[in-house]
Amino acid sequence: MFSLVRENIRIAFDSIRSQLLRTILTILIIAIGITALVGILSAVSALENTISSDFSSMGANTFNIQRYEFNTQRRGNEARKINPVINYRQVKEFEEDYVFPYTKTSIAFLGTRTAEIKYENEKTDPEVQVYGVNEHFIQNSGLEVETGRALNYFDVENSNSVCVIGSDLQKALLADVNPINKTISVRGAKFKVIGVLKEKGSTFGNNQDLRVLMPLQKARTIFTNPNINYSLSIKAEKKDMLEGAQDEAILLFRNIRGLNPVEENNFGIEKSDDLINRVGEMTSVLSKIAWVISVITIFGSTIALLNMMLVSVTERTREIGVRKSLGAKRRTIAFQFFIETIIIGQLGGLLGILLGILIGYIFAAAVDFKFVIPWGAMIWASIITFVVAVISGSYPANKAAKLDPVESLRYE
Repeated sequence: MFSLVRENIRIAFDSIRSQLLRTILTILIIAIGITALVGILSAVSALENTISSDFSSMGANTFNIQRYEFNTQRRGNEARKINPVINYRQVKEFEEDYVFPYTKTSIAFLGTRTAEIKYENEKTDPEVQVYGVNEHFIQNSGLEVETGRALNYFDVENSNSVCVIGSDLQKALLADVNPINKTISVRGAKFKVIGVLKEKGSTFGNNQDLRVLMPLQKARTIFTNPNINYSLSIKAEKKDMLEGAQDEAILLFRNIRGLNPVEENNFGIEKSDDLINRVGEMTSVLSKIAWVISVITIFGSTIALLNMMLVSVTERTREIGVRKSLGAKRRTIAFQFFIETIIIGQLGGLLGILLGILIGYIFAAAVDFKFVIPWGAMIWASIITFVVAVISGSYPANKAAKLDPVESLRYE
């Protein structure tokens, strides 16, 4: 039995080689559909993984109060609503008056994205981000200190000239020395490095490891722009307290902004879970597009493979007659053509998977996303190609098995 199966597989490969051009075209047609599916799903997975990872850096059980909502959009010709900046007086008032139990409030502002940091005779390119933060910022943002320590209450209250730096900044300036207690210069001001953050990577070209965190008041003496926009982040110790903490924060901040009960919020409030869910909604649309494209293409490839096998049966009618006259059974003939269809389908699927992964990888590398191997898409692609081969091969195999040996031998 095994030898017969092996012989049929050998005949199938011989047949594929004998009609190589037609086989290659059919494999390419199948591969196009699978490439569309795997390629788009690979890109979607990279997008979702990157954005979800970035938003989850807000920290667990945490929500932000910021100038705008994440999903602020224009409606028709309506101009986008301009919210006033969140200023220093407002964030300090919030910090002092917000007394919801078991919560920690962090305050932060971005001083600049283009700082040049110096250490002795070395300096960086002007691309370092500098933040003014309080003692809760690192924990509330889901960051971790790998070396040294974080900013504490006394650093912030006393406006100490200390800072915590990102891992890439440490590699750029302090790679050959112990960075702790080394002095760096930011816009002419000297700061002692007390900690180095654990690596976070980059998102959309924004390097999260190339930054300096310094005490809030100290940063305000360096960055004196009157329109600086601050943000608040509130972390609840328990997840079941998050809703209550958020409601209390909204009520307090509305009062601070001077809003009456009928006015809409002129600020945004976001939870990391909400952002990730919205990302999921957007990527699900792209996934559906991938399936629609691939289904249409795979339908075409099914027809192409079916036609190819019908032509193959017609061209090999005399061969079928000879095999039957020598004692070949109907199921043996059917199996020969069926296994040939399966082989062509799997070759097309394999090529499509490889091309799809390559496209996904190139896309992820081009836009600086975190590429992940799309195992789900690969499994579905393998299943689809097998189903396509079964559908396309069943009728030609059955037709070949039912051919009359006498009539087949007369075929020219």
